[in-house]
Amino acid sequence: MRALPGLRTLLDLVLPAECGGCGVPGTPWCARCAAELADDPVLLRPRVDPGVGVWALGPYSGARRRVVIAAKERGRRDLAAPIGAAVAGALSRLQQWGELDPPDVAPVVLVPAPTRPRAARARGGDPVTRIAVAAVGDRRVCPALVMRRAVRDSVGLNADQRRVNLEGGVRLTRSGAAFARHLESESSSLQRVSVVLLDDVSTTGATATESVRVLSRVGIWISAVVVVAGVG
Repeated sequence: MRALPGLRTLLDLVLPAECGGCGVPGTPWCARCAAELADDPVLLRPRVDPGVGVWALGPYSGARRRVVIAAKERGRRDLAAPIGAAVAGALSRLQQWGELDPPDVAPVVLVPAPTRPRAARARGGDPVTRIAVAAVGDRRVCPALVMRRAVRDSVGLNADQRRVNLEGGVRLTRSGAAFARHLESESSSLQRVSVVLLDDVSTTGATATESVRVLSRVGIWISAVVVVAGVG
């Protein structure tokens, strides 16, 4: 019998956890899986091109696939910290490689990819936002995007269907509008930042493409897209 999400969370607090990447008992996150996620990020070639580089911690397989499922579908909030640490490492490498400005010139601000409000409520919050906060701190995370109610679940849709499904389906939040105003203000300290869109999985690039379009329309220019895992 599968434990209810709330009961599972309680059990994780009381009993020894299992690794979210490989299932080994006694630790929520083992050294082997940490090493797997800490590898150099790889550049993806999504079928729907958002117009900026899309970087993944690796392919959607092994520990990356299992940890995304555990964090997203099984309520493993404790995994935000190790995934966030891996994302922070990837951002640092992109800065070293010149894909992002150095942190002393333009610190990173993460924009979590949009999610459907109902899905976020069912999961007790957005896992991607938790990962973003773990990676850079809550002061450098801007929840600028949200899915409109009309957008349906993209599971089973091909690249063209995902693109059509998302057209006009992402909107700017109040936080996003305020962020755009700060970026435009001559007196703002936020003028020089590297804005990075963060998501858990890149499948076709449709979500990133629509997100980049919505943000650029109000003057928020995305420097890169970073995902935990990439499909294909």
